[in-house]
Amino acid sequence: MADIATPVFLDSLKALYPADGPSTKAYPGALANPWVIVAAVAFSASNVPEAVPVVFKHALAELHADQQARGVTGDVAIQEQLNLARKVRESVFQSGLLSGMPRTINSLFALSEVMPENLRETKTLRDTNKHMSECDRRGEELFRAMYRDTADTVQGLLDAAYPDLGWFCNTVGYGLTYGGASILTQLESTYAIVAALIAVDAPRQVAWHLANARHGGGAAPGEVSAVRAIAVEVASRAGVVWKEGVPDVVDP
Repeated sequence: MADIATPVFLDSLKALYPADGPSTKAYPGALANPWVIVAAVAFSASNVPEAVPVVFKHALAELHADQQARGVTGDVAIQEQLNLARKVRESVFQSGLLSGMPRTINSLFALSEVMPENLRETKTLRDTNKHMSECDRRGEELFRAMYRDTADTVQGLLDAAYPDLGWFCNTVGYGLTYGGASILTQLESTYAIVAALIAVDAPRQVAWHLANARHGGGAAPGEVSAVRAIAVEVASRAGVVWKEGVPDVVDP
């Protein structure tokens, strides 16, 4: 593990993402640099769960140093740290829908082993009493926000392949999983999706969600290209080999 997630490598991943990206300013509560989400998900989806806590600890140490430089202490400092911990946990959790829950379970187990006690969760963040019809509604809302003009086309493909697949993607995928908790911004969820899809070599869906990041999430081309590059670097380092390569960011 010391060879696959070294501080130098993690710093190089962070440096790939452009500073002061416009999309982070558009979403209150978003991480200024989402590299940690992308790297954690890419390692998890590449079946290297032991690297996930290394990524988190590196990002947390950087946050501590930044807080010290800014003079941030007390409850405000703890809340910033909790925000980071929640985003890493949630992004890995959401990615399990694409890479498989066993990989997510192993990654969250590994992350839990290094999680400071004051940054752990004590209760479920999702509303477990929410009616299924509300999940239907939330799923369609988020699906359309992400896919925009192509939403009906993609939903039609899913429904035509198997109606239960269309329902599952809308209600369980977007309504309960991606849209079930207010931890990640829409764009952060899209970045986590891209990272997982790159690691599992699903080029059609990678192309869809790179486009979603641009047009549904409002990310600049450089930001989306950086997310793709981070995920590719991590997955490649983990031993992933792509049959036909990874789609590029297309900006019409």
